[in-house]
Amino acid sequence: MCYNQKIRVLLIMSSVDEMGISGKQSGTWFHELAAPYYLLTEAGFEVVFATPAGGAAPIDLLSMKPPFTTEYTERFLNDPIALFAAQNTRRLRNIDYSGFDAAFFPGGYGLLWDLASDSYTIKLIRDFYESGRPIAMVCHAPAILRDVKKSNGEYLVNGLKITGFKNDEDRELKLLNHLLYSLEDELKRRGALYRCANNWEPYLVIDGALMSGQSPASAVPLAKALCVHLKMNDTDRDAS
Repeated sequence: MCYNQKIRVLLIMSSVDEMGISGKQSGTWFHELAAPYYLLTEAGFEVVFATPAGGAAPIDLLSMKPPFTTEYTERFLNDPIALFAAQNTRRLRNIDYSGFDAAFFPGGYGLLWDLASDSYTIKLIRDFYESGRPIAMVCHAPAILRDVKKSNGEYLVNGLKITGFKNDEDRELKLLNHLLYSLEDELKRRGALYRCANNWEPYLVIDGALMSGQSPASAVPLAKALCVHLKMNDTDRDAS
């Protein structure tokens, strides 16, 4: 972490706007983008939006309609700077992520079709984890961890406590059969110690550098937990 410089957070979203060949529209879940953006920037951090393709980050249309809208999404829609940033994301592969202090991954179904199999994203997560930089992932974002391995070849999630969107929640939305794979099932197969609460409740699991939230309601507490972690870490470094 660089002294006298802002803490930098890379907020990484999907570039995919549909769920495979189902014809169902997808993208990033709006609240999971908007809430962390404001909580992190208001904590004094620099937030940079990135996607695999660069340019506009697709937003799940369902998440832009009541009852899924929130004070954060309404604020985002009326914020020209935030809107410009979401429409002009950086291309992830063009970013030197060694200069960032944390990564935040909003959820949404689109990421199953690009980020989860993107070699640059997989390497980024491994490098952040092995350098002790926090990785915060909410809702479906932990699905990206399926194929991430540590430098010793072991699956990163093996033996780690983690949460993410439940099969029961996907089933309730009648979308489980449209997905490439089940987040819950695949992480368990990789040895993750999967944890969850009741459907749609805010629920966080923190295990070292890996911070995860179960559902959209977890986006705010997850972003707040990341803020606390980064500020404490910054204070500890300044004191050493």
